[in-house]
Amino acid sequence: MSTPVPTQTAKPARTPSSAVRHALVGACRANPRAAVMTVLWTALASVPAFLHGKVVARALDDGFLAGDRRTGLTWLALLAATALVAAVGAGKAVKSVSGLVEPFRDHLVEFVVAETLQSATAPDGRPDAGAVARLSQQIETVRGTLGMGILGILAFVAGISSSLAGQSTLSTDVLIFVVPPVVLSLAIFGCSLPTVVRRERALILSGEQVAASVTGTMEGLRDIQAAGAAEHIRTGVGDRIDENARLGRAVAAVTAWRLLVVGLGARVPIVLIVLGIPWLLDRGTSPGEIAGSVTYAAAAIAPAMTALTACVSDSIIPLWVTLGRILGAGPTRPAPHPVAPGGTTWRPHPALVEVRLRKVGFAYGPTAEPVLRNLSLTVVPGEHLAVVGPSGIGKSTLVNLICGMLRPGSGTVTVAGTDIGALDPQTRARVRVLIPQEAFVFSGTLGENIRYLRPDATPEMVEWACYAVGLTALRDRLGGLDARVDPATLSAGERQLIALTRAYLSAAPLAVLDEATCHLDPSAEMMAEQAFAARGGTLIVVAHRMSSALRADRILVLDGATAALGTHDELLASSALYRDLVGHWQGSPA
Repeated sequence: MSTPVPTQTAKPARTPSSAVRHALVGACRANPRAAVMTVLWTALASVPAFLHGKVVARALDDGFLAGDRRTGLTWLALLAATALVAAVGAGKAVKSVSGLVEPFRDHLVEFVVAETLQSATAPDGRPDAGAVARLSQQIETVRGTLGMGILGILAFVAGISSSLAGQSTLSTDVLIFVVPPVVLSLAIFGCSLPTVVRRERALILSGEQVAASVTGTMEGLRDIQAAGAAEHIRTGVGDRIDENARLGRAVAAVTAWRLLVVGLGARVPIVLIVLGIPWLLDRGTSPGEIAGSVTYAAAAIAPAMTALTACVSDSIIPLWVTLGRILGAGPTRPAPHPVAPGGTTWRPHPALVEVRLRKVGFAYGPTAEPVLRNLSLTVVPGEHLAVVGPSGIGKSTLVNLICGMLRPGSGTVTVAGTDIGALDPQTRARVRVLIPQEAFVFSGTLGENIRYLRPDATPEMVEWACYAVGLTALRDRLGGLDARVDPATLSAGERQLIALTRAYLSAAPLAVLDEATCHLDPSAEMMAEQAFAARGGTLIVVAHRMSSALRADRILVLDGATAALGTHDELLASSALYRDLVGHWQGSPA
């Protein structure tokens, strides 16, 4: 049996709304004074919204229209004083909200650090390069947008409530011109939010894909040029850029619609009040009260509606999208085995065999220093073993012994209980398949190369093998399976892909990859190795990159004098060489 992968306890789904609610409730419980003071200072800042119209009405009715200029000026002076009070309240609210935001930020930092450590130490995970971005830029974005979002929502609620309360003290008749358009506008605004959030998130994800495509292209220019895939890459990147532009236009369109709806909700009450002046006068509403009502609509309701739009666009939506990105970034796991188009369901399903080495020693000549000494190893049926170690330490020698290409100087090597070296070449080819660094492709059609180890393979089997390993793009570029292949015109990476597909299609129960993906970029390497891991049978991989080792059930570390065997976690604790290899890989730019 292969080494079982530890199962993880399922965690409840994390969503931005649940995360914000949970964290803010916890922050309020931990610092109730900050929560109370934030609400009180925001309420103080909304005092002008309550007094604006009232002061204007009194200044006109009791002052200027009554011939008492001093009274009118006194009321206006009171209005100016409330502006100072509002400024003090807004400033204090900004300071008090930090008592709620900072604990939330600390909670996010703890979450990202925990997830990053889990990702880096998981047997099938790998170091998360995006953790730094989440710990710095993204968390700081959440911190800023959360604070502004809290203040913006509180200010909107306090402003609208205060203005409507102030309006009701003047004339309740005016409310029929104000409340319906405001409520309708807010309802439409609220209904559009899910669409806006989805489009904003799609735009951000698209931007990340464009950046990743461009970065990957720059990093893999040598491989791309060698593979003759420049046109394919150019088309793929161009398609992503076009999609990003389309999503940008979609976001702009829905944003413009939202601004229009809110703008109408903010301005329509003013128009309706002006049109309803004759009716209001007939109902006994004074000119000052009408002027005060217009002031409430223009100086309180309209700014509150506009501020709501800005708050949602600049704070709430970025908060939700960024928080969703942070919460959605857990340990990196290998992608699921791909599903071929057209409903193809064939899988190789080779037999399971055991590989056993007993006290194996080998040297290239009677006086040469031994490459392997007294090595014992059992690869259980169906296991995925990775072999790592410094260059020239004997990794290729080991796989040549396992594949019967070399005979041990001492000890035994058996596959499925049989001495692999004693088998004739044809029988060995049915037992194991070896893909070396320099893959062999012969002159003939692409289909002949792929079917070489399995001449009776059906079109469905060949289609699946091409798709699983990642050969479909090269196949299509060459002109299909019937296209003639000239090995001299193929790059090393292209030859490796063809050889990998040929090996994947074979029925051999043991597959050995001796740095067989060294000419592929990391994503193509991962796809090929995942295909072989899901193929079935027993798999031994000499790792070109440490990411290959992290995908294995167990890892064999060769250091010349001794060998260490274990899982990723076990070797991190017991093997200094393995820790050095992992540290060197994590510190490298590739």
